[in-house]
Amino acid sequence: MKTFILILIGFVYTFAPRLCSAQATAQQQPIPLDTIYANDTKNVALFFPEPIRQGITGSDNFVFTYNREKEQYFGLLQAKPGKESNLLVVNRNGSIFSYIVRYKKQLSKLNYFIPLSNSIGNERPIVKDSVLVKSSEELVDNSTYYYQKFCSYLLNRKQRIGRIKKRNEGIILTVENIVFDKDELYFVIEIENTSTLDYNLNFLNLSIETRQNGKRKSLQRLYQEPIYKHNLPSKIMENETARFVYVLPKFSLSNDRRAILELNEKDGERNIKMKLSHRYINNPN
Repeated sequence: MKTFILILIGFVYTFAPRLCSAQATAQQQPIPLDTIYANDTKNVALFFPEPIRQGITGSDNFVFTYNREKEQYFGLLQAKPGKESNLLVVNRNGSIFSYIVRYKKQLSKLNYFIPLSNSIGNERPIVKDSVLVKSSEELVDNSTYYYQKFCSYLLNRKQRIGRIKKRNEGIILTVENIVFDKDELYFVIEIENTSTLDYNLNFLNLSIETRQNGKRKSLQRLYQEPIYKHNLPSKIMENETARFVYVLPKFSLSNDRRAILELNEKDGERNIKMKLSHRYINNPN
């Protein structure tokens, strides 16, 4: 056993440096570049996944032409007899492409359709983008957490702004409270089902309605998208009550505008349309 261990140690000391050296050499080897052939009698067209912003050849016997005024997806390559060189192309999105270019009298290929996977990198740092995405995700998570806590507080508080209530066939829609906090309005809403049938909620929308003056008076309605919905039910069972909160960006209303709350039943007709005066919206708790 001791002999085996000694042999193993010797093997490690003998071959480990060579293995490490081989690995380091392999890692340091540059990625081989594809070769594009061109001559002075034909145009070789290169089609890129994004419009070309810049194209440079390393030698004067190669010419790469592209539209410098209006960015286009393709460029044309020509070559005169001489030593090989290289072509560097940068797309509008920052993708970098690099090729070896050589002169060849007889060409077997005149068109190259270059995929994005052939890019050797990007001139913009990707790490910064990932940091920004992470920061945005953290901001969303923090906002959602705050909305959850504040909505729960409002539901437990049971404060009322007035008697804003409307009913239809045993379904009672109530706006209990409207609260302003930071840059948002919180609508505390209650749906009570006093009927003998379950109520399947299709949607509950809040819109702003504006009266259009003129010979033909009309109404223009603009839907307001909630930032967050807290405890919104999909069904209210018979003889049960659901209380929840809508969070919307803060807004105010002039005298000729009002908010409309529309409750719609899925596969039913027990719908409610409630008008909210500008007095409630402009003077929240």
